[in-house]
Amino acid sequence: MFKRKLTLPRPGRETFFLWGPRQAGKSTLLRHHYSGGRWIDLLKSDEFRRYATRPERLRQELEAEPPETGEQIVIDEVQKVPALLNEVHWLMENRGLHFALCGSSARKVRRGAANLLGGRAVRYELRGLTAGELDDGFDLDRLLNRGYLPRIFQSNRPRRLLDAYISDYLKEEVAAEGLVRNLPAFSGFLDAAALSDTEPVNFSNIARECGVSSQTVKSYFGILEDTLLGRWLPAWRKRRKRRLIGQGKFYFSDVGVVNRLARRGGVIRGSQAYGKAFENWMHHELAAFVAYADYDGDLTHWRLPSGVDVDFVLGDMALAVEAKATATVGRHHLKGLRSLAKEYDPARRVIVCMEPRPRRTADGIDVLPVDTFVRLLWDGGLVGDAHRPES
Repeated sequence: MFKRKLTLPRPGRETFFLWGPRQAGKSTLLRHHYSGGRWIDLLKSDEFRRYATRPERLRQELEAEPPETGEQIVIDEVQKVPALLNEVHWLMENRGLHFALCGSSARKVRRGAANLLGGRAVRYELRGLTAGELDDGFDLDRLLNRGYLPRIFQSNRPRRLLDAYISDYLKEEVAAEGLVRNLPAFSGFLDAAALSDTEPVNFSNIARECGVSSQTVKSYFGILEDTLLGRWLPAWRKRRKRRLIGQGKFYFSDVGVVNRLARRGGVIRGSQAYGKAFENWMHHELAAFVAYADYDGDLTHWRLPSGVDVDFVLGDMALAVEAKATATVGRHHLKGLRSLAKEYDPARRVIVCMEPRPRRTADGIDVLPVDTFVRLLWDGGLVGDAHRPES
């Protein structure tokens, strides 16, 4: 088992939701962390039928056989029976019980019951594998070709597993939950959306390609968000001198899925596909850091109407990062970070690349090899204490 960076509460201390994409390792993490807890697995057909027909059974069973002090009650795939959350709510309020509620989509829960317990449960999210979790096993080329999902990353036959993952997503997350009326159109949208990964999204272009309306495309992106298959990177909005582009960029949560949907084949260093996969990985790594380190700040991107941009901005200009999968960083690669410095005063500017050794330009931009960036990020060396959350 990989040592994950996400820190969960000690048993019996807190009720929380643990969300994450399918196969991110949520159940494995919970079983390791709460090995002595009570476990309800709604993937099992008999468990699902029992609670789906009579959700009050949960309360009756826990009343009949109360958990021990400090015991965590785990409900896996809770979105399959959202009515259970009414019982969870009552047991929290009246019996002081603590639950770990695990799932891959909050969409049905929000629609079906208790509105995520009205804010009474903390939210955690487990992402795919990060470089900080792989440690000595970190292999960038393997990550960019196979993706971040543990089982697929370790497999010797990743292509078939990725195809099965996409098929299961369409069948179990989208079709089974009735999220769309036209599954073939949504399947075509997935292919088109994968080509927009890491880019500002043009809804009209995707709509024309898929034969649906722009509003439908927007709703499809909402489904990707709700099922945790992807997320928006919002634009930096604090304008100072020049007009900014406020359009967000979209990133799939797993680059292996993008590779299959976009039919990239093998992602080879030096290719355009490698550069896009590299940027997806950078977003994944930074977004995981923000979530796992409980960082008190947003992850955004900065872009001028001229097209000059910076891939990632952390917090209130605590860190600006460019992702360039090149072995030789030139002046044109630094244009975005230098333009940003004319408008703002970022605490640190970094370009992450394939150069063999770290260096610093005359105007203070850190040129960091991938391995150096990963070590500094997860050791806390890229974000100063002034920008970290209060303890």
